[in-house]
Amino acid sequence: MRFVLLITAAPHQPGAWHAYHLCKAALAAGHKVQLFFYGDAVITAGRLRFLAQDEPVLGQLWAELAVQNGMELPVCVAAAMRRGVTDSENARRHQLDGDSLNPAFRLAGLGELTEAMAGADRVLTLAG
Repeated sequence: MRFVLLITAAPHQPGAWHAYHLCKAALAAGHKVQLFFYGDAVITAGRLRFLAQDEPVLGQLWAELAVQNGMELPVCVAAAMRRGVTDSENARRHQLDGDSLNPAFRLAGLGELTEAMAGADRVLTLAG
C-alpha cells in the first residue's frame, strides 16, 4: 500500500510523534510512505532549535529514517518561510541573514503534495 502522511503537528505535539512512529511501522510492514510537512510541522525541519540534552530531536530522527529508507522530507516552502525556516537559496532571494533548514529536509510546493495524494492508496493527516 502507498501512504501519504501529511504532517501538520508541531514537533512538541503528540501528533508529530505519532506520525514518526506510524511511518516507521508502515515501512517495517513493507508499505511505501511519502511525507509532506505542512503548517506548524515545518518547525521540525528547522536546524536552529535548541532542546535540552536529554530530549530527542524529532528532525534528526526523521533525517535518520529518511536515509535508512531512501525517503525524501519535503517541507511546504510557504509555511516554512512564515515560520523562519528557509534554505540558502530563499535566504539569498529574500535578503535574509542565513538559512535555517536542516539539510536532510527540502522545501517544496503544494503541487508536490497534490501529486503524491493523487497516486496514494491512503492519505493520513496527523495534526497537533
